[in-house]
Amino acid sequence: MKRRDFTSSRKLDHLRICLDEKIESGYTGFDDIRLVHEALPDTDMDGLDLSCRFLGHVLESPLYISGMTGGHPETRSVNGTLAEIAGEMGLGLGVGSQRAAIENPELEDTFSIVREKAPDAFIVGNLGIVQLRDHGLEWAEKAVDMIDADALAIHLNFLQEAIQPEGDHNSTGCFSALMELCSEFHIPVIVKETGCGISYETAKRCLGAGASCIDIGGHGGSSWALIESHRSGSVNGTEDLTLKELGEQFAAWGMPTAVSLYEVKQCGGPVIASGGIRTGNDIAKALVMGADLAGMALPLLKPACESSDALRDKIRMLHHELRICMFLTGKTRISELSGARWYVTGRTRDLMKNF
Repeated sequence: MKRRDFTSSRKLDHLRICLDEKIESGYTGFDDIRLVHEALPDTDMDGLDLSCRFLGHVLESPLYISGMTGGHPETRSVNGTLAEIAGEMGLGLGVGSQRAAIENPELEDTFSIVREKAPDAFIVGNLGIVQLRDHGLEWAEKAVDMIDADALAIHLNFLQEAIQPEGDHNSTGCFSALMELCSEFHIPVIVKETGCGISYETAKRCLGAGASCIDIGGHGGSSWALIESHRSGSVNGTEDLTLKELGEQFAAWGMPTAVSLYEVKQCGGPVIASGGIRTGNDIAKALVMGADLAGMALPLLKPACESSDALRDKIRMLHHELRICMFLTGKTRISELSGARWYVTGRTRDLMKNF
């Protein structure tokens, strides 16, 4: 199998596993976050404003559809549905890693459909930092041009790479590549983790290099270690027991999303809170803690595979939950949520104390 075909088939494996297997691990820390209740709000819940500004764009909601898929013919319709609803509801949308389509241009339409379906949406491209290091600005430009992206996410997935037998195990030169991209690129660069969280120190380095935003991708949601563990039977045609065991062992690795958010906010730059965001309550807590947007992937993937109506209904419920949280904290617009008070308890408090 050619390398470009291997990358594409791996994307389909990942999508199938996310739909069919239990791939969530750990805790986000949001269960330990409690918002202070406003017993006498002076607001109209049905008239609350969910719109917000992000990187110079006006969005109708702080719910961000995180990058999930693309790079295999069977993923085109899923991206089309996600983009259709993102455009209709005024949401930001990210795509999955575009590596497969850059290696094989025949797959470009599995990504370009998002711009076709959502011509006015805020869309974020996606490229791995190892591919950025190895191929430079050329691949970054190709990723952006493919979908006419408004920003480019550079994803960090070194836990996944460390476990994969075909993974990239050498990270030297990646930070220098990020610095070069940020200094020369024409659109915002978002540094994005994929399930292990980002610390204060790493966020400070990335923002200092010129990144416009940090997408924390914390621990507590989909685990790429578990996904690779489930994929252990697909790599060589027979189950790879070493890969399976490594995936299970490292499923607990990473910073809980709430803890990562707490640290990264100390750096002062824009933040997308992602990693185990599952409800409108989670979105509200992330915004109260200082996030600009809250990214969600897995909970939207299954309805997107079902129908546009199912995805629309899911997002409407999330928005309803978010409005209730706003109402019960006495806030009338998204920009006010960061002023709400909150408490932290349990293990999350203990981890925050150590920062």
